[in-house]
Amino acid sequence: MSLAIEITNLRKNYKDAYSPALDGLSLQVEKNLIMGLLGPNGAGKTTCISILCGLVMPDSGDAFIFGKDCIKNTVAIRSMIGVVPQQIALFGNLTGWENFIYIGRLYGLSDKKIKGKAKELLVKLGLEKHADKRINRYSGGMKRRANIIASLLHEPELLILDEPTAGVDVQSRAMIIDFLKEYHNQGKTILYTSHLMEEAEKLCDKVVIIDEGKFVVSGSPIELVSQTDGCKNLEEVFLYYTGHSVRD
Repeated sequence: MSLAIEITNLRKNYKDAYSPALDGLSLQVEKNLIMGLLGPNGAGKTTCISILCGLVMPDSGDAFIFGKDCIKNTVAIRSMIGVVPQQIALFGNLTGWENFIYIGRLYGLSDKKIKGKAKELLVKLGLEKHADKRINRYSGGMKRRANIIASLLHEPELLILDEPTAGVDVQSRAMIIDFLKEYHNQGKTILYTSHLMEEAEKLCDKVVIIDEGKFVVSGSPIELVSQTDGCKNLEEVFLYYTGHSVRD
């Protein structure tokens, strides 16, 4: 089995936190899969992603992307991954083009390479007529799509998305999901977090549910539904394992 991500016994406890963000988390993501990383608020999803991206140091444990240590090889890993954060990571007073040129240069890409790739992605994500507008004039769905474009300029092998369709209209959500499927079909790996269980059930090859910083269960949505007593869909599986209590 060839792995895109391998996490072993990760632990992270933030100062003054009531409980650990990660409490011995272990999981694997195979190459060329769309893997859903699911869990309630406070389950540890964002901390996990931050460690994979080299933004947070774990207290202990190991994390590897394509065999490279996320702690020791951060520079190499950043060229291999694209990250779409939940918050819009673009400059509002710059146009789409200006954002893409700036971000692409940070990856060491030539302006010619940036413009070619950005143009291709602008067309695929329906923003080709809006590239000269400032980002703060974009709708919520347009910002989400532009956020994805910025993460893909360097053509990463692994795309990590944190709630990529949060708060967008139905049309933008459908376009984003279709695009992610197309990107995956190019042999790419996707790690995707969402609170939208129906969306995750349709999109993901496999999902892993975590809670309180620990691994709970993983498998394909179909497998998990069939193996969990009384459950008819992924949302019911999620509630079966994480409970009905509201998380803040």
